[in-house]
Amino acid sequence: MKGNQKLISVMNELLADELTAINQYMVHSEMCDDWGYEKLHKNFEGRAIDEMKHAEKLIGRILFLEGIPVVSSLGKISIGSDVPKQLANDHAAELDAIKAYNDAIKLAGEVGDYATREILEGILGDEDKHLDKIEEMKDQIEQMSLQIFLTTQVG
Repeated sequence: MKGNQKLISVMNELLADELTAINQYMVHSEMCDDWGYEKLHKNFEGRAIDEMKHAEKLIGRILFLEGIPVVSSLGKISIGSDVPKQLANDHAAELDAIKAYNDAIKLAGEVGDYATREILEGILGDEDKHLDKIEEMKDQIEQMSLQIFLTTQVG
């Protein structure tokens, strides 16, 4: 099925964002593993896997729409040197993702591609959950101090 070229282009931009997020979250995950924060390691790793699934969905839909998935483009990867910086960088990435998905959903509706819109809405729901979890951890750090929070993230 031949898809709308503008929507395919936007989906390739979303794909680049997802591929960037995978890299950022995997590095954060491995840093936390190296520091002994097993729970944070698993949290970041799980988020990276979610982003991989999003990339897979986008690739599949782009191909279905007879587009060419661009997997060679990445955005700026923002690696945090400590846990608060990691969470701040991830928070910013999720806010950007939510805005981008909302814009893409609007475009999909405008061009009458409701199946693509539904796929994008599903991914948006996951991004909302990611943002909520990051905000939860940032709130915990604020309420209990960084040191106490980190003690809850060991093994």
